[in-house]
Amino acid sequence: MKKLFDYINTNVLVKVAHLNSATIITKILAGLFTSKAIAVFIGVEGMALIGNLRNFLSAIQSLAILGFYNGVVKSIAEFKQDAVKLSKVLSTSFYLGFTVTILLCFLCYYNAETVNNFLFSDNYNYAYVIKILALALPFYSLNMFSFSIMNGFAKYKILLIINIIGQVLGLLVTLLLIYQNNIDGALVSAVIAPSLIFLITVVGFINQRSLVSSVKISNVSIDILKKLGPFALMALVSAVALPLISIMIRNYISDSIGIKEAGYWEAINRISDYYLMFVTSLMSLYILPRFNEIDNKKEFRNEVFSLYKSVIPIFGIGLILIYLLRPFIVQIVFSKDFEPVEDLFLWQLLGDFVKVLSIVIAYQFIAKKMFTHFIIIEVFLAIVLYLSSVYLIDSFGVKGAVIGHFVSYLMHYGVILLIFGSSLFGLDSDKSLD
Repeated sequence: MKKLFDYINTNVLVKVAHLNSATIITKILAGLFTSKAIAVFIGVEGMALIGNLRNFLSAIQSLAILGFYNGVVKSIAEFKQDAVKLSKVLSTSFYLGFTVTILLCFLCYYNAETVNNFLFSDNYNYAYVIKILALALPFYSLNMFSFSIMNGFAKYKILLIINIIGQVLGLLVTLLLIYQNNIDGALVSAVIAPSLIFLITVVGFINQRSLVSSVKISNVSIDILKKLGPFALMALVSAVALPLISIMIRNYISDSIGIKEAGYWEAINRISDYYLMFVTSLMSLYILPRFNEIDNKKEFRNEVFSLYKSVIPIFGIGLILIYLLRPFIVQIVFSKDFEPVEDLFLWQLLGDFVKVLSIVIAYQFIAKKMFTHFIIIEVFLAIVLYLSSVYLIDSFGVKGAVIGHFVSYLMHYGVILLIFGSSLFGLDSDKSLD
C-alpha cells in the first residue's frame, strides 16, 4: 500500500492525476445533470433511445480516429525531438484518420434511414439526427487529433482547461436543447456536444501551429502505421464491439419486453459508467506505468496482490454503500419513474466488482503488448455478454441483462486467470515475463 501511495505522490499526482481527476469529475457531474434532465423532461422511453445513440456515437467516433489516440500520444512523446519521425507520425495519423472519417461521414449521411432503423426501429424517424452526426464527425476527429498532439507534448494544463470548458459548454447546450425540444433536443445534443469542443481546442492548438507544416501526405509512413496498428486494433475492438453489443441487447429488451425496460437497463448502465470511469481511470495512472516497469513474474504477482489487498476492499465497500443507498441514488440521478431500476443494482454491482478484478490483471496485455491475447479476450467477452444476456432475459426479464453482465465478466475473469495463472500462482516466480 505504501508503495502505491509513494508512486502516486512522486510520479502521478505531480504530472497528470490532477488533470485526470478534474476532467473525470467534470464528466461525471455533467453526466449526472444530463441524466436528471432526460429523466425529468423525456422519461424512461427516451432514456432507452438516447442509450442506443450514445453507444453508436461512441463506436463511430472510435472508428473515425482508427483507435490511434493512445498510440499517437505515445509516439509523439517518443519522437518530439526528432522532426522527421514526428512528421511521419503526424502525417500518417492525420491522413489515414481524415480518409476514414470522410468515408464514415458519407456512409452515415446516405444511409441515415438504415442506421435509424437499427438504432430506433422503424417506429421512430430520427434519420435527420444521424445526418447531423455525419456532419459533426470531422470536427470530433480533428479535435481528438489536436488533443493527441497536446497530450504528447505534455500540455496538461491547457488540456485540463479545454476539457472542463468543453464539458460545461456541452452540458449547457444539452440542457437547453432538452428543455426546448425534449427527445429531439437530447438526441441532437448527444451528437453535436462532443464536436463543440473543437472550437475551443483550436485556440489551445495555436501554440502548436508550427506543427501544421509537418503534416505532409508525402510523409505518410508504413512503418509508423505498423507501429500504431496494434494499439489501434486493440482500441477499436474494445471501443466498437462492446457498444454495438449494448445496442443489440437494448434492442432485444425493447422487442421482447418493452422499451421502458430498456430504459431501466440504460439507467443502471449510466450509474455504473459514472463510478467505473472514476475508479478505472485513476487506477490506470498507476497500473499501466508500473506494469511497464515489471520484468519478472514475482514482481508482477506481488503488484497484483498488493492492489487486491489495498484498492479492491475500498472499491468493494464503495459498492456496498451504493447498494444500500440505491433508492436515494435513483431518486437523485433520475426520478420516481425509474424506481424499478433499484432491482437491477445487485447483479450490476457484482459484475462491476469482478470487472475491476479483471481490469487490474488485464492491463498486462497492454503493458507487455500481448495484442492477440487482448483481442481474443475482448471478442470472447462480447460474444458471451450477448448470448448470456439474451438467454437470461428470456428467463428473468430485464434483470437477466444485469445477470448476464455478471456472468460474462465472471467468465472473462476466469479466462484471464488461466492466461496469467503461472505468473500469479506458479512456482517459477523469478522468471521473466517475456
